[in-house]
Amino acid sequence: MEWHEEAIVLGVRRHGETSVIAELVTRARGRHLGLVRGGRSRRMQPVLQPGNLVAAHWRARLDEHMGTYVLEPLLSRAGRLMETPLALSGVQLAAAHIRLLPERDPHPQLYDGLTVLLDHLTDETSAGELMLRFELKLLEELGFGLDLLACAATGQAHDLVYVSPKSGRAVSREAGAPWADKLLALPAFLAGGNEAADAGAIEAGFRLTRYFLARHVYEPRGLDEPLMRSSFITAVARSLPKRAQQS
Repeated sequence: MEWHEEAIVLGVRRHGETSVIAELVTRARGRHLGLVRGGRSRRMQPVLQPGNLVAAHWRARLDEHMGTYVLEPLLSRAGRLMETPLALSGVQLAAAHIRLLPERDPHPQLYDGLTVLLDHLTDETSAGELMLRFELKLLEELGFGLDLLACAATGQAHDLVYVSPKSGRAVSREAGAPWADKLLALPAFLAGGNEAADAGAIEAGFRLTRYFLARHVYEPRGLDEPLMRSSFITAVARSLPKRAQQS
């Protein structure tokens, strides 16, 4: 059994004296583990950094075996991603999100979103919004997608300012007014509006995804929210005011 595919490095763990078990994600095969012989060598250590793109050749006697990887570097992102707290926490958080998916379960749209996210994590103008949209896509891929484009009560597609914590559906200002204190805030840029994703909107968006990740993913699995999520959100918050002062 063998296959060849491009893959993004999520992380590694030591195996024996010279090898590592590499955790990669590919577009067609999802999150996939494999043994890399000599993975702790000086040549391979820079290749096996989170966020890097590699050409992966996987082999195993049977498909259900972990198998072995032969890897070649294609695109090195790791050095750039380690330069700022925003990018460093971002790549760690993205990897933690991918680990919520079953092993070897393909999610091509999420893989494409991860590629875009990794390419822009050093961009303070877009990193927060891209991570937020990545979390929304993650919820969708896990079967808990939110409907943010039409009011659950009236069907209208304008003036959407709330989200129902029970259904995960948008609610208009008028329909939600009697229960405003029990509804979640919906940033306009997530409801199909043209408004910019400013600091307040990004903060509200992360509160929204935090609620549904906790309810549908972390709590049922007995997991805590990853520490790097708070680190990333803090780094985003620090970058946005700085950007506003310079503009």
